[in-house]
Amino acid sequence: MAQSPISIRSARSGDEAALRRLAALDSAEPIVGPVLLAEVDGHVRAALALEDRRVIADPFHPTSQLVVLLEVQAAQPARRRAGLAALRAAVAVRRGLTVPAGSRARA
Repeated sequence: MAQSPISIRSARSGDEAALRRLAALDSAEPIVGPVLLAEVDGHVRAALALEDRRVIADPFHPTSQLVVLLEVQAAQPARRRAGLAALRAAVAVRRGLTVPAGSRARA
């Protein structure tokens, strides 16, 4: 059985109607602000608000794996920043420099 293509992307202004529809299906308030969408065959099936990590999903389709993909994608920028901060701190220590408090990686 062929799997449907999944797309994870940032919501755009043209996605407002799809987000309202998805929220209505999920009996939830629409999410606003920066949002990641999970689309299957071009249909929005789940969405995650980047500010508060609230999720809405289509209850008539399997979405648990889509939500996991959204959460992993949402964590990537934070993980990347933490990795860069740790690298900068390590380089600074090797050079004998003082590491600014905001540059330290957070667990």
